[in-house]
Amino acid sequence: METRKLRNIGIIAHVDAGKTTTSERILYYTGENYKLGEVHDGTAVMDFDPQEQARGITINSAATTVFWQGTQINLIDTPGHIDFNIEVNRSLRVLDGAVVVFDGVAGVEPQTETNWRLADKYRVPRIAFVNKLDRTGADFLRVVGMIADRLGVTPLVLQLPIGSEHDFHGVIDLIAMRALLWPAGNEAAPYSTADIPAELVADAQSWRTRLLETAVEQDDTLLAAYLDGQEIAVDALQAAIRKGTINGAFVPVVAGAAFKNKGVEPMLDAAVAYLPAPGEVAVASEHDIAVDPTGPLAALAFKVVQDDHGALTFVRLYRGQLKPGDTVLNATSGKRERISRLYEMHADRKRERDVAVAGDIVAVVGLKATVTGDTLTDPAHALVLERIDAPEPVIDVAIEPKTQADQQHLSRGLQALLAEDPSLRLRQDADAGQTVLSGMGELQLEVTLEKLRSRFKVEVSVGRPQVAYRETITRSAQVQHLHRKQSGGPGQYAELTLLVEPQERGAGIAFESRISGGAIPREYIPAIEAGVRNAAKVGVLAGHQTVDIKVSLLDGSYHERDSSQQAFELAASVALKQALREAGPVLLEPLMAVEVITPLDHVGDVIGDLNRRRGLVRQQEMRGNASVIDAHVPLAEMFGYIGQLRALTTGRASFTMQFDHYAVAPQHAAALATA
Repeated sequence: METRKLRNIGIIAHVDAGKTTTSERILYYTGENYKLGEVHDGTAVMDFDPQEQARGITINSAATTVFWQGTQINLIDTPGHIDFNIEVNRSLRVLDGAVVVFDGVAGVEPQTETNWRLADKYRVPRIAFVNKLDRTGADFLRVVGMIADRLGVTPLVLQLPIGSEHDFHGVIDLIAMRALLWPAGNEAAPYSTADIPAELVADAQSWRTRLLETAVEQDDTLLAAYLDGQEIAVDALQAAIRKGTINGAFVPVVAGAAFKNKGVEPMLDAAVAYLPAPGEVAVASEHDIAVDPTGPLAALAFKVVQDDHGALTFVRLYRGQLKPGDTVLNATSGKRERISRLYEMHADRKRERDVAVAGDIVAVVGLKATVTGDTLTDPAHALVLERIDAPEPVIDVAIEPKTQADQQHLSRGLQALLAEDPSLRLRQDADAGQTVLSGMGELQLEVTLEKLRSRFKVEVSVGRPQVAYRETITRSAQVQHLHRKQSGGPGQYAELTLLVEPQERGAGIAFESRISGGAIPREYIPAIEAGVRNAAKVGVLAGHQTVDIKVSLLDGSYHERDSSQQAFELAASVALKQALREAGPVLLEPLMAVEVITPLDHVGDVIGDLNRRRGLVRQQEMRGNASVIDAHVPLAEMFGYIGQLRALTTGRASFTMQFDHYAVAPQHAAALATA
């Protein structure tokens, strides 16, 4: 397959911006579906999970394959809710481009910004689709301004809307300088072309000039021709837009209303024309990988789904080919795996494939020891691609099986769900004798527990959600510790000196050995680091994980006969605990970025309530006839917030919340958390 005829793209956005509706229209217009599926009535093809249909939201990223104008598009529809952001994270890691959907009324929303930063991290070129322009309060140019201001990019306007709100019925194509009009009463029909309405010609010419001035900068020859007053050919202009999109110079912006079937076909045209084919953007790897179907295999496993028949593993091929019966090396774990079957996915339907080649995204059956982020390679040409980082959880619930029979199924169910979702964590609280499940939010944990009940037939008792606090230190401390044990047989001996120092927020745990002159043999250093990291999992204040510290091994001594890896690991664990106690330990609490949208007459009540919750209001602005309040609020104060917000505003306000950062908890809050 020629890679230029293939696009791997994702649909990403804030919750409720219209991603899945847009995906359903893509399926319809490309001929993959002959009937329009709708999110609101549970018939959306891409939302096939029963929980998605019941809740009316996307929970799992869904993949499908469609064809448009002779180009194959591997499409991934991702969730918009922050609790399921791992789905966006791992999808963007393997995609070559993305369509970012913006609500034409709300504009750039918090989760849009989060997803945009993820796309920046993975260097994914994007186009922007301003959706819902048929809604009251929709304003295309205001959204374009928000894209520039909030996301710090240059929006390249390719279309202007014709009509506004309920009268939105077409767009002006600024490249071909023509009007695209959708017929009234039969909006699923193809658009027709016409001259630009006379009253919009001046605006169109002004915006086309901006478009030309921005795009021609990508090509010196084109720029010289433009400055000489020459007419720029459409194909040359499109080539310049494609180049600028791929290198991140600007983001093309198109307009539409997917629910009313307006703007989807031109958006597909833009995706094919301007988003890259496999190989046109760098692969996230330390190695130089060319997209070569004849080269040795290099692929990334980015998602695992468990069902009654075992694991279905989604992989992106960057080089080489994959066939049923192939033996591959999991270069991350060093284990060999055998491919049983290959599938091209169409949401919940599978189409068997005989071969997958570089650039493809397929599902594989037969991998037993491969998890999200693992690299699959030719056994003779091992390399490791950049892994997928899962976010740290901020909320815990204690769970226990209701019956002895449930106990037997609980472990199997939890392990399967953790393999599917790397942002979930599981630990045993030895002091309380509880199994603790951790995640990104209440909704994610609620969905996970429902999966336990429905898929694995496990009934569990669930404790109240608890905040996942962290611990850190406020000053440096140095500790010397000697571990010596003699009891008849071989003894244990390990002596070491540790220095702990605070680091900036989000730095995690850093370990450094400054040993010189063989004071401690090199083979014992990994055991010392393991002891440090294991001890940091249970802090000295309230048993929460210790983060944002640097631990340096300064000195030590060993015994030729009695020293061992176990002795040094034990010594490091005790020494770290002692050092943490002397380093001014403090409790960290997660602060959430909260956005509240409320009618103007309730602004004072909402802000007062946020202040009572220890919130800090950072910004307030108008969005249509509503006020948008942006605040940082401790997660501990946000449980049950939706009920209070509805009571304060007679049900007229709404809010979104996502983790922002950890901060030192004030003394009274820390006292409550450690009580």
